[in-house]
Amino acid sequence: MRFHEETFEVESKKRLEVVDITERVRGVVGRSGVTRGLVNLWVPHTTACLSVNEHDEELWEDLLAVMVRLVPLEGEYRHNAKYRWAPREMNAHAHILSTLIKQGVSLPIAEGRMRLGTWQSILLIELDGPRVRRVDVTVMGE
Repeated sequence: MRFHEETFEVESKKRLEVVDITERVRGVVGRSGVTRGLVNLWVPHTTACLSVNEHDEELWEDLLAVMVRLVPLEGEYRHNAKYRWAPREMNAHAHILSTLIKQGVSLPIAEGRMRLGTWQSILLIELDGPRVRRVDVTVMGE
């Protein structure tokens, strides 16, 4: 069993944003030398998350719009009330959404490639940007 670990950073530009990180992860998998196994991705942040979905910027806008309808940016959140003096910390919406979407994704690897479907991409979803986010990648297998 072989393990390969790398970390890279993603800089978001907006408060809410979807960033396709597929090619960066594909590079890590290639450098790992693993031909059969798993790749595990993790963002060690409570206001960002990962998902696998289509690379379609209009869909991304739809996803973000639905997220804001489900969990409004501004609301009567107890978390926000603690930080009224610091607007940057008014981010209860981001914590709630990251709990629903999650910070980790695992994908199978076969023949040295991630087994993504035809339209699937790996997406980092920024919920409280702009910020620099870290993505930890662990590739394991043979």
